Amino acid sequence: MSTTTDTDVLVIGAGPTGLLLAGDLAAAGIGVTLVERRPHTLGNLTRAFGVHARTLEQLDARGLADELLATGTTLTHMRLFSRLDLDLTRLDTRFNHLLVTPQYEVERLLERRAATAGVTFRYDTELRGLHQDADTVTADLTGPDGPLTLRARHLVGTDGVRSAVRSALGLPFPGRAAIRSIVLADVRLAKEPAEPFTVSGSGDTFAFLAPFGDGWYRVMGWDRTRQVPDSEPVDLDEVRDITRRALGTDLGMHDARWISRFHSDERQAPAYRVGRVFLAGDAAHVHSPAGGQGMNTGLQDAANLSWKLVAALRGEAPDAEALLDSYQSERHPVGAAVLRSSGAIVRLAMAHTPLTRAARSLATRLLNAIPPATSRAMGAISGIGIAYAPAPGTHRPSGRRAPDVRLREGRLYELLRDGDFVLISPEGAPPALPPTAPVTLDHLTRATWADPAKRATVLVRPDGYVFSAGR
Repeated sequence: MSTTTDTDVLVIGAGPTGLLLAGDLAAAGIGVTLVERRPHTLGNLTRAFGVHARTLEQLDARGLADELLATGTTLTHMRLFSRLDLDLTRLDTRFNHLLVTPQYEVERLLERRAATAGVTFRYDTELRGLHQDADTVTADLTGPDGPLTLRARHLVGTDGVRSAVRSALGLPFPGRAAIRSIVLADVRLAKEPAEPFTVSGSGDTFAFLAPFGDGWYRVMGWDRTRQVPDSEPVDLDEVRDITRRALGTDLGMHDARWISRFHSDERQAPAYRVGRVFLAGDAAHVHSPAGGQGMNTGLQDAANLSWKLVAALRGEAPDAEALLDSYQSERHPVGAAVLRSSGAIVRLAMAHTPLTRAARSLATRLLNAIPPATSRAMGAISGIGIAYAPAPGTHRPSGRRAPDVRLREGRLYELLRDGDFVLISPEGAPPALPPTAPVTLDHLTRATWADPAKRATVLVRPDGYVFSAGR
C-alpha cells in the first residue's frame, strides 16, 4: 500500500551534488528529503578525485574546506602535453592549487553536514515516475518497504548520467561518445614521476597521472589501437603498456587496488528546469574527465540553485519564477563551456596526425607565451573565472565572483557560512538593497569594509557571486 509524505524539496541522487544542495536547503530551514537508489554505504573507490579552487571556495562558505584539505594533497602546477605549465599559484584565491582527494571524502563531509542540518534520507529507494501540476511534484518511488509516493513543492534530479528524473521528464540528452575504452587504475609506483600531475600522449595513446597523496596514484589511459567495449577485461599489463607508450615509462606501477574500463560521453540536457523540476550535475551535463571538472561543475550547480530555491520558498523574491529561471540562464552556458574545454583537452591529447600535433604544439607555445591567455585557461578549469550575466534591473556589472575580501567582521567567505546574502557597506552608510534583490534586510548579514577607503556598497549572493554593486 502506498504512503504519501510531503516535503518542501525532494532531491533524487545522493552524490556530491545532491548532498550539497540538500544540506544548503535544510540549513536554511527548508524541508528536504534525499532519495538514493543505492544502499547507504560510502565506498573507497571513485572516478572523481580533483577539487578545484572555486569549489574549495564554495566549501569554505560552508565551513568544510579546511577539513577537506587535510584529506588529500595539493598540487600547485598542472603540466599538459609535456609543454604547457599551468601555475595555479597565480590564481587570486586562498585556494591557489588543485586538491587531489577522493570523491568519497567530499561525500563524507557533505553527508555529515546534510544529516546535521536535518535532511531526511531514503536510501535503497528508486524513482519510478513523476508528474507535476501548478503547485506540486509527485514522485512515485519504490523502497525497501514497497511503493511510496512523495509530494514536494520542487524536485531536483541529481541522479547522474542515467538520470531517472531526466527520463521521466522526457528530456533528450543529445551528444556523442567523446572517447571510448579508457582504462583506469589506482596503483603504487616504484619511481616518483618528474611531475606530480601529468597529461601527455604519443599520438596513438595518451595517459594521465596524479597522486592521491597517500602513496597511491590515479592512472588513466587510452589506446587508439585497442577500442573495445567497457565489458572487456582489463589488467595491469594493459595499463602499464599504455602508460609507457604515452609517457615513456610506467614508473614501475604495481599493486593495483582498482582497475576498470569505461567510456566518456559529451552530452547536455537542453533544459535544466521543467516546471517545478530541476536537473543538476551529471543529470544535466556529462563530459570527458580531462581537467577534472565533472564533480566540481555539479557542486557549483548545486550552490547556484540552492539559494534561489530558498528565496522562492520563503516568498522573498520579487519575481520567484524569474529567479528560478536564472538557474538555467546562468548554469547552462557554464555546462556548455565545460564540455568545450574538457573536449579540447582530450582532442589535443589524442592528436596523431602531423597537422593536429603541430596545432597542439602551437597552441601550447602560445598559451605559455601569453600570460592573459594562460590566466583565462586556469580561470576556466579552476572555476575562478566563471561569471554570470548582470542581474535583471541593475545597471552595473554583477554576477562576477566575489573574492574573499577582509571585512571588519572577518573574511567574506566566513560570513557566507550563515547561508545568507552579505551586504557590504562603507562605515556609517545606511543599509540599502536594490529593488530586485530576492532578500530582505532581516535575512542577510551586514558587514563593513575593513579598508575605510572603500566606499562602494556591494550585495553578495549566498553562492559567493556579486548580485549588485554601486556607490
